[in-house]
Amino acid sequence: MRQFGLAAAMAAVISVGVTNAHATTTLYVGAYGGSFEQMLRKDVIPPFEKSNGDVKVVTVPGDSTTTLAKLEAQKGKAGIDVAFLDDGPMYQAIQLGLCGKLADAPVYKDLYDIARFKGDRAVAVGLIATGIAYNTHLFKQKGWAPPTSWKDLADPKYKGLLVMPSIINTYGLHALLMEARLNGGSETDIDPGFAVMKKSIAPNVLSFDPSPGKIAQMFGDDEIALAVWGNGRVQALRDQGLPVKFVYPKEGAVALGMGVCVVASSAHNTLAQKFVQYILSPHVQAILAQSQGVGPSNRNTKLPPAVAAEVPSPDEISKLVRVNWDVVNPHRNAWTQRWNREIEQ
Repeated sequence: MRQFGLAAAMAAVISVGVTNAHATTTLYVGAYGGSFEQMLRKDVIPPFEKSNGDVKVVTVPGDSTTTLAKLEAQKGKAGIDVAFLDDGPMYQAIQLGLCGKLADAPVYKDLYDIARFKGDRAVAVGLIATGIAYNTHLFKQKGWAPPTSWKDLADPKYKGLLVMPSIINTYGLHALLMEARLNGGSETDIDPGFAVMKKSIAPNVLSFDPSPGKIAQMFGDDEIALAVWGNGRVQALRDQGLPVKFVYPKEGAVALGMGVCVVASSAHNTLAQKFVQYILSPHVQAILAQSQGVGPSNRNTKLPPAVAAEVPSPDEISKLVRVNWDVVNPHRNAWTQRWNREIEQ
């Protein structure tokens, strides 16, 4: 009996060893849904899995707010290993201790400075510009010149023809910050922004709904002339054949970094670090640019002329206005409550 028990135990150990040797490591990636997730699953993840052996990458779709909530819920435990978040929520994640430090790698030396996050706990994998989208068909019909400035949002001729996303959306928050800056305020003095929003811009607003599908429909039906939006979203509409163009306002478009971090509690830190570095490679950066309309973070990325014409150029990237999220994030809840009382009333 004793010999049989020992033999059985050894067989069990050998069996476990064989099983573990061929076990698949699963990397969970919290990512934007929709076309972004589809791009990852079709064009980005398969080559990574193939080059890393027994690895399975599983996407966990959600917007930035949803993914941040999941990271908070799993804090200190295994779960999501890599997370994509817009830069504002990403700074919140960093402040909450949810992002681990990025391991040093050669690819980080190839990034634009604007793509780096403080403390090297996250990095922007793509750069989006928040500016003004305008309806080329409606502007031609009315004989209007294209918009050139953030101040154009207050022009009375656009009454009932503007989409201004609520400030729970990053595009809307960017617009509020720019209006504050242009009227004597700043991130630390937001009152001028609220004043011009309430007096001059809100009367022009048809909708505060930031839903891409809704905005696409309104542009297609000539219900709106202008929207505060990102260049990537505008490119998606142009790809659908809608009459819309993106404008970089003369005072500056605002930088929206599509951030990524290795989650501090990841059970697969080395693999997660490798995935982030892979996303920053020129090859994947080109896929991101073509699919999502984002400017590459890696300055060595080569884009076909047709794609390069639709994303922020190196010169435009250098001129993007940066937000001080360390100042803004602590005020977001209070500002949102004020926005709901004063602007979307």
